[in-house]
Amino acid sequence: MAILAIFLVTALVLWYMGVLEVLRDGKGLEEAVKRLGPYGPALVIGLMTLAIVMSPIPSAPIALASGAVYGHTWGTLYVAIGSEAGALIAFTIARLIGHDALKAWLGTRLSTGFLHRFVTSQNALMMVVFATRLMPFLSFDLVSYAVGLTPLKLWRFAIATLLGILPASFLLAHFGDELASGDLQRVGLTVLALGGITLLPVAWKMAPSRYRRAMKQWLGLR
Repeated sequence: MAILAIFLVTALVLWYMGVLEVLRDGKGLEEAVKRLGPYGPALVIGLMTLAIVMSPIPSAPIALASGAVYGHTWGTLYVAIGSEAGALIAFTIARLIGHDALKAWLGTRLSTGFLHRFVTSQNALMMVVFATRLMPFLSFDLVSYAVGLTPLKLWRFAIATLLGILPASFLLAHFGDELASGDLQRVGLTVLALGGITLLPVAWKMAPSRYRRAMKQWLGLR
């Protein structure tokens, strides 16, 4: 209840100060980051962290503004740091307030069968986190909270999240950089690349079973 109260108060303060409107205005956000000068990266990282922890705050405009102001290299770094920090906070919140309650509620239903083997497999859970980070249509925020309810270790979650968000962070920052430059051809290529990343899990599903079996054995899955 205390965490929910903090979220509500924060959202009301941001709304009252007009910050939420600025976050939805990509150009206005870009100008705000520029005006802060050397403190701009801290704003980008802080806003990205807040956007992951609090779902109503959009994260895409922040990533685009980061790329537009700092280019695809530094823009990617700031977006990735903020996304990773937000994911870790969301994971920790769910772990602290929901993991034990969920375990008690499910009881013996998770003691046997495929679901038990899947949920208790650290490698399988890592693969799920990594795959979902490659799918922009899945809520980054909700995945972070949901995985916090599983037994996945924090350091494994951090690694899988970081590896999964780097491609999308790079392409979003690159997209913002290209939009700022006005090069429509390169913008189109970036959009195609984003689509390609989204299709990676589908490609895994369509891969011959022997390759998937070999990969699972290498990762220690059964």
